[in-house]
Amino acid sequence: MHSKSTTRTRRSMALRATALAVAVAAFATGCASDAVQRGYLPGYTDGEVTNQTERITNLWNGSWVAALAVGVITWGLMLWCVAAYRKRRGDERLPVQTRYHMPLEIMYTIVPTLMILVLFFYTNRDMTAILDTSEEPDVNIQVIGKQWSWDFNYLDDDVYETGQHLLEPGSVTEEETVNDAPGTSEDLPTLYLPVGERVEFTVDSRDVIHSFWIPAFLFKMDMIPGKTNTFQVVPEREGTYAGKCAELCGEFHSGMLFNVEVVDRAEYDAQMEELRAQGQTGELGLDLNRQQHSEFSTDETIPEVEG
Repeated sequence: MHSKSTTRTRRSMALRATALAVAVAAFATGCASDAVQRGYLPGYTDGEVTNQTERITNLWNGSWVAALAVGVITWGLMLWCVAAYRKRRGDERLPVQTRYHMPLEIMYTIVPTLMILVLFFYTNRDMTAILDTSEEPDVNIQVIGKQWSWDFNYLDDDVYETGQHLLEPGSVTEEETVNDAPGTSEDLPTLYLPVGERVEFTVDSRDVIHSFWIPAFLFKMDMIPGKTNTFQVVPEREGTYAGKCAELCGEFHSGMLFNVEVVDRAEYDAQMEELRAQGQTGELGLDLNRQQHSEFSTDETIPEVEG
């Protein structure tokens, strides 16, 4: 009789501890700031930056909530076992020695498997949607990574933009930023995107592995020599954003930056006309950097070191 009462008490304690942990987590989520609710990912209170940022944020937060729930339950059970099965004063008996517990071992196998399957389902669902390129794009842009800057081919308008890397990225002052956007600079190449239109990016590399990353878009795509990758996105918020390479690609990797301007269609067309007026028509090819590097290597004179 005493054993049954003790078992019920222990179960009641575990249920109360679990319910309390869930309530605290729910309360903390409801009172959290916008930054916390976004999982400290980049974002804005006046709207999503692209058609995919909300999906990515939900997947990120869902993964952390699941991890937190597992952690709270695990810590709760550990503390409960420490309290419930501690050695009491005057108790000289050894605990029951159990060589195995089949139901518990089955649970240890089934629960982690279910957790992995759930995480796989949501990750696969969202990544399939994010990488879907089946829809017809409104704008086609080729991005070429090079050591250590970017070329942008606006394929529909037959114009291009080319850039140089920053030698000292940390020396950029607030006055030199574009529209006061952190991480931008007037000396960097600017990628223009029309708001509300589906853009298909084709990303390539001329030399080594780079990674095309716009942090505010919550997405990046590797640029691998000899392999072309594509993805689509719909910018939904006008503004100025910073872009960078997310793959360590050499000595001046930190200066491989660019600006992103999401503008309305009229301003986008005006920028295309400006590039055309500057004579930047046609496309920059993938072999351009190799040819320049070869000519530079041939003409360069290596100084002799006396000693």
